[in-house]
Amino acid sequence: MYDALTTHYSFPCPSRGEANVRLSSFRTIERLPGATHPAVYCVLFECRCGEEHLGLVSDDELDWAPLGLGEGQFINLMTARLEPAAVELGDLAARQIQAGGWPWSFFCYPEGRPRPVFPSSFFVLTPGDASLGLAVRCPVCTKISVNLVSPEHVDLPFHNDAEVGVVPFLFPEDAEAIVSEFRSELDSASFDARRLFLD
Repeated sequence: MYDALTTHYSFPCPSRGEANVRLSSFRTIERLPGATHPAVYCVLFECRCGEEHLGLVSDDELDWAPLGLGEGQFINLMTARLEPAAVELGDLAARQIQAGGWPWSFFCYPEGRPRPVFPSSFFVLTPGDASLGLAVRCPVCTKISVNLVSPEHVDLPFHNDAEVGVVPFLFPEDAEAIVSEFRSELDSASFDARRLFLD
């Protein structure tokens, strides 16, 4: 599902068979009701075929696999043997966290401070010109903040942008429902009818 060496998730694609996408290609991340361990998320991702598709991902694949804690092997050129990548990458991640680094972070607008976060706290990712709009529910205050970050800020663990844009707005508690309603409204025929009426 996730390859820590290429930083890509694998999902089925109806036209290409398989899609390999980065986290920055996700458009929505929604936790499904039911199981808690592993929790399961439904993601809408932008595929290279030009369409958006749905996929399922566990919380382990979403939050921990990018740190290299999943399966995977690499050829050790020193020993000419296949070795597990999890040991090397896991040790590197642990050392960075112990040194005060965090794999992902965002700026919580209501609290006025940066916060560590996991991708399971993201719920909307929207591409811009050279940036990515990232809606995050803060795991501490549970409020929603929108940051403007580079795709690398999301795709590469421990890569934090030097500057992060922050949308200075306090979003209501039901912002996810508002976003979902707006998205379905954009896709509906009634939106087209209203647009024609305004012209």
